[in-house]
Amino acid sequence: MSGHSHWHGIRHKKALTDAKKASVFTKFGKLLTIAAKEGGGDPSMNVRLRLIVDQARSANMPKENIERAIKRGTGELKEGGDIQETVYEGLLPLSQGEQITMMIQVATDNKNRAVSEIKSLLKKSGGQMVPNGSVGYLFENVGIIEIPLPQNNFSEEGLEMTLIASGAKDLDHNAEGFTLYTQPKDLKEVENVLSQKNILFSHSTLGYRSTQLISLQKEAQEKYDLLLEQLDEQEDVQAIYDNTL
Repeated sequence: MSGHSHWHGIRHKKALTDAKKASVFTKFGKLLTIAAKEGGGDPSMNVRLRLIVDQARSANMPKENIERAIKRGTGELKEGGDIQETVYEGLLPLSQGEQITMMIQVATDNKNRAVSEIKSLLKKSGGQMVPNGSVGYLFENVGIIEIPLPQNNFSEEGLEMTLIASGAKDLDHNAEGFTLYTQPKDLKEVENVLSQKNILFSHSTLGYRSTQLISLQKEAQEKYDLLLEQLDEQEDVQAIYDNTL
C-alpha cells in the first residue's frame, strides 16, 4: 500500500510569470529559514538545507534572497515574523459517495491568513477544512525521500536493490525515479546512508502517506487538479498529501 503526495510543484513550473516567481521564492524562503533554524546555516553540515538551497538555485532564486532567508533562520537577521509549520485537514466529497482526504502542510507567519485562504479555496470547490483528527487517522506519518533517475554508477535494478537495503520501510517506483518511505525517526539515518553511497536525492521531508487509496474518474480528477493548482498558488502551502492514486 502506498500513499500519494502532491508537491507544491516548484520543480515542474516552466516560464513562470513574475507573480508566480515571487510566490515560489516566498515558499523557498520559508523552507530555507525553517531548515536553517532547525539544523544550522551551513549547507555542508545540514543535509536538508543543502537540498533546499539546490532546489532554490534551480528555480533561479537570487543568491541574496537565499542568504537572507538562511540568516533569518539562524537569527542573524531579525526581519519578518516567526515562521511556523502546521498541517490542516481537508475533505472533498465526490459524486460516487467517495471522498478525497487531504493533509495540507503549511509554513506561515500568519496562521489566520493561511486558514482563511485555504478554507475559502476548499469551500469554492465543494470541500471543507475539517478539525484535526477528522481524516488524519487515515494517514501515517512518514519520512519521504525522492530519488530521480538516472543515477550515475547504478543500473536501475542495482539502484532498487541498494535502496531496499538502505533502511527504508517501503518504496515506490515510476518512470521518473523512486520514492522511499521511512519511519520518521529513521529519515536522517537513511539520508546519511544514501549520501555515503553517492545516491542523489531531490527531495527529503517528513510528510504523510494515505492508508486508503481511491481512483478518480476523469471529471473528478479535473476538478481536483484545479483545486490543487489554486492551493499551490497560495504562498503558505508547501505540500499536499491525499488519498488519490
